[in-house]
Amino acid sequence: MTTEQSAAGSPRPDAAAGNADTAGKADAAGRADVAGTTGTAGGDVAETGATGKTEAEASGTAGKTDAAGKTGTTGKNAETGATGGTDAKADTTGQTEAETGTTGKTEAEARALDKTDATGKAGAAGTAGAEGAGGNGDKAAAGKAKDGGDKAATGKAEDGGGKDGKPDRWEAFASAPEPVPSRLGRAAQAVGRLLVHEWTLAALASLALAVLMTWPTLRYPRHTLPQDYWDPSLQAWQMAWSGHILLTNPAQLWQSNTFFPEPWSFAFSDTLLGYAPAGMIGTGPEAAVLRYNIMFVLAHALATLGAYALARQLGAGRIGSAVAGASFAYAPWLLAQAGHLHVISNGGIPLALAMLARGHGWSLRHGYRPERRHDGWVYAGWLVAAWQLSLGFGIGLPFAYFLAGTVLVAAVTWFLRRWVVRPVKRPFGRRLLIADLVGGLLFAGVGALLAIPFFTVAEAHPNAKRSIGDIAIYSPPASGFFTAPAESRVWGGLHEGARALLPWHPEMTLLPGFVLYALAAGGLFFSVWKLRHRLLLLAGVVVTMVLAMGTRFFDGTFTYVPLFEYLPGWNGLRTPGRLMLWATLLLGLLAAGAVSAFATRVREISAERIPSWPSPWLRLATLLPLVLVIGEGLNSTPHPVVPPQPAAMRTVDGPLLVLPSNQSLDQPVMLWSTTRFQDVVNGGSGFTPRQLDDVRRVTLSFPDQVSVDYLRVLGVRNVLLMRDHIAGTPWEVTVDAPVDGLGITREEIGDVVVYRL
Repeated sequence: MTTEQSAAGSPRPDAAAGNADTAGKADAAGRADVAGTTGTAGGDVAETGATGKTEAEASGTAGKTDAAGKTGTTGKNAETGATGGTDAKADTTGQTEAETGTTGKTEAEARALDKTDATGKAGAAGTAGAEGAGGNGDKAAAGKAKDGGDKAATGKAEDGGGKDGKPDRWEAFASAPEPVPSRLGRAAQAVGRLLVHEWTLAALASLALAVLMTWPTLRYPRHTLPQDYWDPSLQAWQMAWSGHILLTNPAQLWQSNTFFPEPWSFAFSDTLLGYAPAGMIGTGPEAAVLRYNIMFVLAHALATLGAYALARQLGAGRIGSAVAGASFAYAPWLLAQAGHLHVISNGGIPLALAMLARGHGWSLRHGYRPERRHDGWVYAGWLVAAWQLSLGFGIGLPFAYFLAGTVLVAAVTWFLRRWVVRPVKRPFGRRLLIADLVGGLLFAGVGALLAIPFFTVAEAHPNAKRSIGDIAIYSPPASGFFTAPAESRVWGGLHEGARALLPWHPEMTLLPGFVLYALAAGGLFFSVWKLRHRLLLLAGVVVTMVLAMGTRFFDGTFTYVPLFEYLPGWNGLRTPGRLMLWATLLLGLLAAGAVSAFATRVREISAERIPSWPSPWLRLATLLPLVLVIGEGLNSTPHPVVPPQPAAMRTVDGPLLVLPSNQSLDQPVMLWSTTRFQDVVNGGSGFTPRQLDDVRRVTLSFPDQVSVDYLRVLGVRNVLLMRDHIAGTPWEVTVDAPVDGLGITREEIGDVVVYRL
């Protein structure tokens, strides 16, 4: 034990506990991190213990430390541990001296070297602190050794370096600075992030799946068409005509080159007008067939992506959403519609709904979240909805009424919760309201402009209107919901007997998939959706199935018939079974809820494992529903070769008539006319105009004077008679009859006889 004399001359023992406590209590009094890394094991500590202010500050000038960054240059500590207000001064070499005012150096230095805990408490982990404890410790720290790290920043004390400015020997172990990427590097990183984004991967997966599931559509895309070459030829012509006329004479869009001389002939059936940009590329029948096949594949991809996006927005997981997308695009019943591109082109429906829900910050799982509102998505949703409507009213009209009903229900619900049921503020936003108004008006305007030609055609052609009797012909029985079409690779052969019992099986085989039924049923009991939402989805499935039955459900008295009679445009829909599209979408959402809940449970089980990694069997189990849904959608759709274009169609001017003429033969004629788009009397659509019926009846005796005069009155200049189609017809006899005295000429161009009137 040593004693130190205070300024008052009274002796005070330096308790060993005080010495040992110096380094331990120093952290509570504030640190002066002098050199940042000083104070390693073996540093010298000097402890002074005085009751008042000692003379150490005045006498011992050789040992004073400037506390401005000069202490600790060799990594040694100076610690002051006084109960009053003593200062510890360290010299520039790091050796500390405790100076008393009257006796000079005492044995404190020697005892301090032995007693202080320099290796464990002071500067543990290689960091030093000059710390003051007591009432006057703040004074000592101020201006002398306060926050040595700040002083080090002035350049007086380098981090672990000496006066000579030598670099810190520990810098070699520091982490290298992040390199600044170049503009090209930043662009490459942005592209990389885009390529691995969920929506990029979803779009690419949808496209790849569409190519595989529609194969062999793209095997011979210039020469074959899926299912048959009748309606697909008509729709290939529609895309070609809309692209051609919008580039050359947009005002004549609805006055097509077919059904001459009928006006508004482009509105005789659904137009696929939304595909007009694709119709602007290429000319001729081969380009039209190629265009059709590409759009056929892309339509399946969009349906998959759209349903996936809707399920994700509503709150389903990735695998569950993939199940919803695949079941919506590749439901077995849609295989019977492979020849109807306007039915297959339904992806805009779920995609528009997903965009609108996202823009309004709403999901089925999480409800209304105002912070997620975005008016840009609302505009995009209405634009996609308008585009979907432009593809045809057969699918678009129910969609339009669904949107109208949704807007009405949403507005009433919001008003009630805002003002009546729960009088709390539910923000909506002026920008969102403007987006809805502008988008809704755009959608309504597009619908009105498209409807005008169709209403005009309905007035000019009363036979184009449907009746309840027509609806009864195409109304499927309940057994149709469990019967697959012949094009189904899995169920087609097994359901041949069931199809034979259906009056018109192409529109009555409405099986959405047994796997989908099972997953949807499971989703009623085990799902990420709330119970009330599951019940609403189930109610939607039941309602749409009942409507899809047309007049088969209690004659449709309280279901389909009121819609047919009172909703504008509904009487133009011929096949109620296509409403199964909505039941399929709702079943897919129920299935997505079940699969998402299952995938969540698998993740929870995996988290409990050590290590937390799912086993291969669990991974396969989450993918099994998706694989089964895709497998059930495999097709055996035929792809017949399109009849080649006769050479005469590339050279003969219009208006012309091609014989024989009937619904199935006239549709390829429409396709052949895409080289020159000359006016042709032929045409095929959802109904046959009376004038075309008259032409077919009168020309059965062609060439004779009556038929020639009749065609001249119509304005027909040339008649093409195809020899390879006249077997068993009256022209088989008259094709080589003399035409003298009729005022017409005849020539042969390949297998076609050309009569010039």
